[in-house]
Amino acid sequence: MTHNIDFSLATSNQIEATLCKKIEQIRLSRNITQEQLSKDAGISLRTLRRLEKGEGVSMDTFIRIMMALGIQHNLESLLPDPSIRPVERVKRNSVERKRARPTKTNNKQSWSWGDEGIDNE
Repeated sequence: MTHNIDFSLATSNQIEATLCKKIEQIRLSRNITQEQLSKDAGISLRTLRRLEKGEGVSMDTFIRIMMALGIQHNLESLLPDPSIRPVERVKRNSVERKRARPTKTNNKQSWSWGDEGIDNE
């Protein structure tokens, strides 16, 4: 049973529940008991059960479980590599960004009261 969701439309709770369900499916597909996985991850059985129900656990717990399952290499694909920005490299001659700056907009319109179209008698 797969849980395919649109991550761009899902709430954080829905995403968490989906990820936790996938962890459970991986555990079951490898025929690992909850007791064994919790022992291998160095967490309590209750914590693993909470994770598999999608009830929220720490990032540390999530990473420990992924390491115990041997799938920690998948964590790298969660976030894009910020250093790979080819267009910016060409513009800045390979200078790495040190801070963020808001973009400037050129939509400056002169301010007015909004009564220019009304004739004053």
